[in-house]
Amino acid sequence: MNKIKTSPLLPQEFVVEQISENEANIVALPFETGFAVSLAHPLRRFLLSSSVGFAPVAIKIEGAHHEFDSVRGMLEDISDFIINLKGIRFKLNNDVKETEISYSFVGPCEIKGSDLSSEDVEVVTPDAFLATLNEDATLNFSIKIHQGIGYVPSEDIREELDDGYIALDAYFTPVRKATYSIENVLVEDNPNFEKVIINIVTDGQITPHDAFKNALEVMYAQLAVFSSEISIKVPTAIERNEETPELKQLMCRIDELGLSARSFNCLDRSSIKHIGEIVMMSQNDLKNVKNLGKKSFEEIVQKVEEYGFAVGAELESDLLTTLKKKIEAE
Repeated sequence: MNKIKTSPLLPQEFVVEQISENEANIVALPFETGFAVSLAHPLRRFLLSSSVGFAPVAIKIEGAHHEFDSVRGMLEDISDFIINLKGIRFKLNNDVKETEISYSFVGPCEIKGSDLSSEDVEVVTPDAFLATLNEDATLNFSIKIHQGIGYVPSEDIREELDDGYIALDAYFTPVRKATYSIENVLVEDNPNFEKVIINIVTDGQITPHDAFKNALEVMYAQLAVFSSEISIKVPTAIERNEETPELKQLMCRIDELGLSARSFNCLDRSSIKHIGEIVMMSQNDLKNVKNLGKKSFEEIVQKVEEYGFAVGAELESDLLTTLKKKIEAE
């Protein structure tokens, strides 16, 4: 009779495998048969359709009146210029939702994405090509950049523009790829449980881990419409006296970060043994660790971020309390 269940097994393990700066695998297990795809498929849809990004929505080019025009001294036609511009990915700083920025270039020169960066606008594709100007060319243009989700065709944007602007198809989604695979895993003597691996690739506007968290938030918000029908109390892993995936990662020892010898020794001599201890420190506290230089500080911050945390981050109260107790017990 011990094979009879009254509730499905709850997954226990969650890992973020950082492949590169803009690519990561989200791994979770074990799921009951069929549960993995039931969760992975909608999460993939939310990743591709609800991730917030930035895109140019309109451009005004001095001397050009429509997308089939040309500019004297520029090798590319306006239509080619616009296609190249769509390949450049922007990110607005300081929580700005929309902006208009003007540029002026004098030839001869080759214009790339890095030439469009400023205090307010970060270009996350600096090597992307835009245009080529000859020695007697002058190019002046203004770009409207907005925050949004999904895809908005130029027809929907054109009616809101002032005269002189060319509307652009706006592709906001910062997630370039979201795929998932499902593998069988062994739980006790049963090989029919499942592991889900979600591969996420972004364009640099957002990290894969943040994109995944945003997709979860949107998914929860959509499901909230049903909360008025039935009250569901899901006990947290901490309430079940289980070690959460987050807690497991926070309890990882610092030698798992892959730090340089200098950075590791500075932390070790200060009796800092776990990643969670670094997360609980403020950035100033970390900077004040004895003999820790700027490069070592930056390396530690980067390595901690690869684990999905930030130095000085505010942890949930239950997680923070449990983390402190486990560290003190060692």
